[in-house]
Amino acid sequence: MRALQLIADRKLEVVDMPAPAAPGSDEVQVRVKTVGLNHLDVWGFRGMAFAKRKLPLVVGVEAAGEIAAVGSNVKDLKAGDRVAMYGAMTCGHCAACREGRDNLCENVSGIMGFHLDGFARELINLPSRLVVKVPDGVSLRDAACAPIAFGTTEHMLFDNAKLKPGETILVHAAGSGIGSVAIKMAKALGCTVITTVGDDAKAEKAKALGADHVINYKTDRFEGVVRKLTAKKGVDVVFEHVGGEGFNASLFCLKRGGRLVTCGSTAGPTVTINLMQMFQQQYKILASFGCQIRNIRDSLSKMAAGMGAIIDSEFALTDFEKGLARLEGRQVFGKVIINF
Repeated sequence: MRALQLIADRKLEVVDMPAPAAPGSDEVQVRVKTVGLNHLDVWGFRGMAFAKRKLPLVVGVEAAGEIAAVGSNVKDLKAGDRVAMYGAMTCGHCAACREGRDNLCENVSGIMGFHLDGFARELINLPSRLVVKVPDGVSLRDAACAPIAFGTTEHMLFDNAKLKPGETILVHAAGSGIGSVAIKMAKALGCTVITTVGDDAKAEKAKALGADHVINYKTDRFEGVVRKLTAKKGVDVVFEHVGGEGFNASLFCLKRGGRLVTCGSTAGPTVTINLMQMFQQQYKILASFGCQIRNIRDSLSKMAAGMGAIIDSEFALTDFEKGLARLEGRQVFGKVIINF
């Protein structure tokens, strides 16, 4: 079967490798059809996997496909079913996994495509508990965005920040995969959405998604605009996944007792926090990573109800690196998709 391997930092190669054997009794074999690109792919490509990684490594951290075969104990799935796949190899036995909180697995082997061989291959065997059936009417292209772009956002907004109808939220980086989804999910809840972008072309696209106010952070200090838009009151929630110098400015955007939920650090992993400001204003900083499997299921249900993914561009497997370049250059608005 074909697979795309990272054979050295910033060097990818399509290779032929042996197809997997028949799935085990509790496994399914999936024929991968689409892969969604994420910053994890960019970091892995750059050599930023930090630990537990050995090259060559099959890339791809987010994907959807069709079941090719099922193990003898698998009763709820069958060949031909379309599925989205969880992006980490969790143990399934620890307390967190038993409670459905796989993103807190105590014995996780690693992230697919980052620490372990990932989804950019024609066939893969997985525990059946790590795949979610795709509802009728949802394309595999959209379903490939459910495990990370939608699932991560669902977990951040509702499990962690507990966003409520009518609240005001600041969503950073409207053009990112999770930023664009956050706008749609918040608007569907009836929230007022303020968002940031890096250029005016993205501003128009963000408005088309439903954002109420769009700030070009390259021409305006977003924290000042947010304070003005909210009559110096601040927002209820900040959806943060950038880090770097903007983190403290994001805290300044919060109302007293407001919640900042963060899952990323694309602008830098190190920040300095004014602790007096934080405790006097009673801010709540909520760290979020990945999602629970039910978040993928809920995301697919939202897709089935009409909340489609925002697709920036699509590439063939052989052009995987072109997709990474779009992400790395911050050219995207929405998701980059790789088709087999």
